[in-house]
Amino acid sequence: MQQSIKAPVPAAEPNLAEEMGKIPYEPLLPVEKKLIAWSIGLGVTLLVVLVVVSNLFFR
Repeated sequence: MQQSIKAPVPAAEPNLAEEMGKIPYEPLLPVEKKLIAWSIGLGVTLLVVLVVVSNLFFR
């Protein structure tokens, strides 16, 4: 006797909103907040330096 092998029926594709809702809330750690603040501060500072240098040398 031959047994027929059936492919598994694919489950419904998960909804992104439902999956995101299942993830528990995790607040940022203090070190993560400090890294974010430093990164933003450094980025803004370097942008200001770039604008100043650009205005001084390329006008």
